[in-house]
Amino acid sequence: MNLINVIALLITLAALFSYVNTRWIKLPTTIGLLLISLLFSLGIIASSHLGLEFEATARDILASIDFNETLMNGMLSALLFAGALHVNLEELAKQKWVVAVLASVGVVASTFMVGFAAWYLFGWLGLDIPLIYCLLFGSLIAPTDPIAVLSILKSVGAPKSLETKIAGESLFNDGVAVVVFLVLLGFVGSGHGDSSAELSLGSVLTLFATEAIGGAVFGFLIGYVTYRMLASI
Repeated sequence: MNLINVIALLITLAALFSYVNTRWIKLPTTIGLLLISLLFSLGIIASSHLGLEFEATARDILASIDFNETLMNGMLSALLFAGALHVNLEELAKQKWVVAVLASVGVVASTFMVGFAAWYLFGWLGLDIPLIYCLLFGSLIAPTDPIAVLSILKSVGAPKSLETKIAGESLFNDGVAVVVFLVLLGFVGSGHGDSSAELSLGSVLTLFATEAIGGAVFGFLIGYVTYRMLASI
């Protein structure tokens, strides 16, 4: 299945699930979509016990999708765009140091806290999982997405500064998380004798400059050019 078909399928399902949530369930949109998607997936799995071929068809569709390409170059860009679209730059500038600390130190701290917690939990369960793999798992879930939290904050009338801090952190944490993940992945590779995965301070700094700083600068330039083009018509 090509990218166009994937996009069309996702938009169709999202529209259908949003209608069901709005019409009957009436949960916050993101939470409602998550719940309906889970139930839909369980329904597809359960259909195989009734002799239906929905699960096999779904597996074939998923197997034809390049998830790395779809997620990193498709969904992630759309999510970041949607998140940045409603951020007030003046408010973000006022909270820049808090956002910077949360998106850098916060991501690294979250990686290690989750990693060590998972390591102790696996040990308690009798599973011999190396610490580096637990840290790798921690880096995967460290960059949180606050869509559901922001909708709740708006509904309870939380201070605008708090909303800006959370939304701003979510825009910049992905670049730091990618660097942390790739650094830890490099340690995993070097631990298995892969000399090409050996790391140095220079390579880590280059990676950070490319993924975090470079991505932000490039996005700002493209956004500014687009803004000027729209303002001229």
